[in-house]
Parts: sequence; structure tokens; C-alpha cells
Amino acid sequence: MKVKDSMKPLPRSFFNRDTLTVAKELLGKILVHQTRYGDIAAKIVEVEAYKGSDDPASHAFRKKTPRNQLMFGKAGFAYIYFVYGNHHCLNVTTEKEGFAGAVLIRAVEILEGLEIAKRNRVTKPNINLSNGPGKLTKALGISNAQNGIDLTKRNKLFISIPLKVERFNTTIAGRIGVKQGADKLWRFYIENNEFVSKM
Repeated sequence: MKVKDSMKPLPRSFFNRDTLTVAKELLGKILVHQTRYGDIAAKIVEVEAYKGSDDPASHAFRKKTPRNQLMFGKAGFAYIYFVYGNHHCLNVTTEKEGFAGAVLIRAVEILEGLEIAKRNRVTKPNINLSNGPGKLTKALGISNAQNGIDLTKRNKLFISIPLKVERFNTTIAGRIGVKQGADKLWRFYIENNEFVSKM
């Protein structure tokens, strides 16, 4: 059964909540990208939360700008930006309109479309394919072209409830690669999942 026939996008009400709550509950959900080569489905195994205009690590720190305006908009949209001149990072917007919030998808485990992902990002072993925010976007074929997509609709990119819910423990830790706000324990990942990014 193809992903697009079996998966249903999460509703906007899921994302229209406190950013930390959404971040923790995104673990285990399925990120789906319907590419020109076929469908890719990946389990979200690691995330980071960025919340409010007083979070010094957030793009929304201090004020609204053309770059971060999606973070102030409706919940459930893809916010994608380019970093280090080489990597795209996928975030999903959260909170009520007007309050800046987003969750960075840091790592995923490819469940379907592995060969497509491996063509998009050639690497060995498979464990290194999507264990980082820049790695996963390249493997899944995600770029600025998907910036602003409504992830609550059956678009080519969306997030779904898994067909089979699994039990797991969640680990809470500090965010990676931030100079300010590193004291906030706003990174969450599935305990003992081998696809979690390495510091």
C-alpha cells in the first residue's frame, strides 16, 4: 500500500499548542514526502523546540522579520531555512497565530523509500543517512521549494500518525549547536534509537 493512500495528515489542532508539548509528541510520527521518484516515509526520532521572542536561540528572537514570519503565522506549516551555505533545515510551526514557535526535525528513521533516499544522499552505512537535520532533508529531497507548505493537508509533504503506534521512552537534553539558550532542555529524542544524531 502506498504511503499517500494509507497516511492521514495530523490536524492543525495538534500543532496549535505549546511548542514543547508538540515537540515531544512529534516523536514517533511519520514524515511523508511524495517525490518525483516515489514516496518516502520516515519516523521522527529527534526534535528541538524553539519558542517565543525571548528564546535567544530562536530565529524569532527580538522581532518579526521576512525570514521568520512563518513562525508567527498559523501552526502546522513547514518553515525551511538554509544554513552554512549547504544544508536545509525543516521545522514545523506551532502555537497560536502571533506567537512565534517552531519545532526543528533533527533526525528521522527511513521506513519506506530507502532506495530513493540513498540516491538523494549517497552515504554508508544507512544509519548515517538521516541522523541530522541537514542529512534528513537531503535524503528526503526537501529544500526551500517546500517552505510554507501546509503540513496538515494532503500535500506532497505532510506529517502523519503512524499506522502502528509503538511504545518508547523519551530522552530530554540540551539543544545542539546553539551559542545562547543552550541551558534550555528543549531537545527530545527516542531513547536508544540508532538514528538519533550524534553530538
